[in-house]
Amino acid sequence: MAIDADHSPKSIQTTPHVPVHPFGLSTSNMGLLLGLFGVLAFSFTLPLTRLAAPELGGVFVGLGRAFVAALLALGVVLVRRERIPDRSAWKGIVLVAMGTVFGFGLFSSIAMQTVPAVHGIVVVGLLPAATAVMAVLRAGERPRLPFWIACGVGLVSVVIFALAQGAGTLQTGDLWLLGGVVLAALGYAEGAVLARTMGGWRVISWALVFSLPVLTVVVGLMIAINGFPEGSATAWWCFAYLAAFSMYLGFFPWYAGLAMGGVARVGQMQLVQPVFSLVWAWLLIGEHISLGTALAGTLVIASAALARWTRST
Repeated sequence: MAIDADHSPKSIQTTPHVPVHPFGLSTSNMGLLLGLFGVLAFSFTLPLTRLAAPELGGVFVGLGRAFVAALLALGVVLVRRERIPDRSAWKGIVLVAMGTVFGFGLFSSIAMQTVPAVHGIVVVGLLPAATAVMAVLRAGERPRLPFWIACGVGLVSVVIFALAQGAGTLQTGDLWLLGGVVLAALGYAEGAVLARTMGGWRVISWALVFSLPVLTVVVGLMIAINGFPEGSATAWWCFAYLAAFSMYLGFFPWYAGLAMGGVARVGQMQLVQPVFSLVWAWLLIGEHISLGTALAGTLVIASAALARWTRST
């Protein structure tokens, strides 16, 4: 049977599918909104850790919240019947686990036993710039001199701030925080590489699942030796949030936003995280934000923004 030329497959015009998002937002703007939700979820991390760690213990909070998050991740991958990642991705997943599951979570929890949350927030403000450094090293890039100057300004600002707060010496908590920032930056940079092929939420899910055997043994031994921690209801509610959102669910909108709005654009949202965190530390804990803290935080955020900008120019 002949087909009329006007109705041939080549002549049929199709309208490209345009995703419809709530409130009529474009895909790019929806990505920004999701990224903001992710940043908002993460911004509670240090203030709530400051509430939980002194009562429950920094090591227990750091590893215990990872253990609970790993159980959640295991449930998700089993329900979704996710396939185990290819062996070629295992090295990157282990590095993500070292940085985000063990490194930052454990180190920051130990630090929050001894330093105020607002202090930790300023130091952790280095994370965006540190992640940019890890990314350029990972990719073999050679950014221009302004990039390194911006990163250096941020680091020097944090060191001067920490020395001023510590009466001329770096506190032990500062060293824990700086170590956590370095490891987290490594985990974020490796996670960004894996997310291109695996999808971001799968990266954090498998990083947690891969960590589960070690976490089970370590947390089990801690409880067997020291007993189950005793703390107030507030401390345990903070612990629950850290496990569910800071360690796992917060990555869902964050990575979805990066995928929809672009890493470069949505990644800038991370720069407002210290601002949110300082507000929560003031409202939830009642910590005082001095002029020096505000100035140091502003300088660190500005240097991180400049580092991101100079890397892409």
